[in-house]
Amino acid sequence: MKGTYILIVFIENNIQLMVGALGKILFNKGFYFYVGSAMGNYGSSTLLNRVKRHVLIKKNKSIHWHIDYLLADFRSLITKVYLIPSIEPLECKIAQELSEICDNSIQKFGSSDCKCTSHLFYFKNLNYFDENLSNI
Repeated sequence: MKGTYILIVFIENNIQLMVGALGKILFNKGFYFYVGSAMGNYGSSTLLNRVKRHVLIKKNKSIHWHIDYLLADFRSLITKVYLIPSIEPLECKIAQELSEICDNSIQKFGSSDCKCTSHLFYFKNLNYFDENLSNI
């Protein structure tokens, strides 16, 4: 299965992490929405396998993507995963929409292979979503 996914990551207290070439980044307490895609037909590049890689805790998991740095830290917690099966890539479209409603974003995070400013979006709290999900 191919598609796009959104990981919601909660950080209980402000933390500072080294994130590859992006350097040291301050992650404020709150929720982060990470938008990724997996458009492969088989193996590790399928939607389910890509998300499993992010969700499953492995002691010596290799750091490959920006999100791996955040998820490898014990102070971050994936609280929800959205799978969006699709044969067309929707990652950048969803990232653009989240950029319009988020409280902030981490510049260049997860978007080194596209023209988006970011694929990681910060929300101080989830009140917006709690109030509006019933309308979907």
